[in-house]
Amino acid sequence: MPFIPLPFVVALLLLILLTVVLRRDGGSSQNFPLLALIILSIWQSVLSGLRWGYDIRTMMFLAPVGAAIVPPLAYAGVVQLVRGSRRFKTWQFGLHAIPALTVVLFLLASRDLIDVLLVGEFVGYALAILLLMRPGADALRLAPFEGAAPAYRAILFTAFSLLLSAAGDTFVFLDLIWTHGEYARPVIAISNLFLLTILSVAAASTGSPSEPVVVVSPPPQVDVAEDAGTMAAIDALMRARRVYRDVDLNLDRLARKAGIPARQISIAINRATGKNVSQYVNEQRIAEACQLLAETERSVTEIMFDVGFQTKSNFNREFKRVTEMTPLQWRERASSIAI
Repeated sequence: MPFIPLPFVVALLLLILLTVVLRRDGGSSQNFPLLALIILSIWQSVLSGLRWGYDIRTMMFLAPVGAAIVPPLAYAGVVQLVRGSRRFKTWQFGLHAIPALTVVLFLLASRDLIDVLLVGEFVGYALAILLLMRPGADALRLAPFEGAAPAYRAILFTAFSLLLSAAGDTFVFLDLIWTHGEYARPVIAISNLFLLTILSVAAASTGSPSEPVVVVSPPPQVDVAEDAGTMAAIDALMRARRVYRDVDLNLDRLARKAGIPARQISIAINRATGKNVSQYVNEQRIAEACQLLAETERSVTEIMFDVGFQTKSNFNREFKRVTEMTPLQWRERASSIAI
């Protein structure tokens, strides 16, 4: 039986993942940097299989260049989720290309410095991603509220994966100095596969923005009275128009419906409820779901779609977060109280 290196198996699995993502996010709304990240992960897995499975040493000259491209792609994908589909300017492309170009120069001049460069790059981009996500899930203004929390966690996972990769590269660098690479080979193979896999899964989990962003200037310092007015307007939208039923509702769309800057809405809800906007909107959905479960015989799935959820896993998770019960347990309890 021919030997098939594990990286080739990983590459095949990532190719299947890419196909699923392309089918899910069809159309012009795809997040191309994150798609490119998955494609690059497939390429790096193939290189890893050729290098460590068949000992083709020329692959070691290509792999560092691909590794240098991973953090900028991850960062660009997160930026698109946070700020919309605005294109990077030429100088921004040039700025993010510097690490890969520097790696190419080091390959020609001094390979010893490549590990140090990659460690610094991975740490720098990880911190940049964490900086973008300081507002929490509300930073994802273009992500539908149902998927904002999973996307936020996937992005944090991406940032910490970059940090873990930097830690692995640091270990390999020190191992080459202290033991002349006794443990470098297995650590490199395992850490690379781990990084590529989790980055690809995280990229697939974040989805893609559904519409262009509307740029709104940050408002001045918000006071208590303004918070109260904002909350009154949002509560009225929820009660009168039930805008939470919109499955594609996100922070920008809510801001346009209310005629209030997105940042002002986020600040007001956070101060008034201690929750982010996605949690607040999902709680409005769960409140109506509870009412429908208690007062009608409609199926849980039908109610889930009616109140604005698209997936049963998200619905069940949010329902349990709010009520500490499953939908069926809630219905059973409501029936027993009615009797």
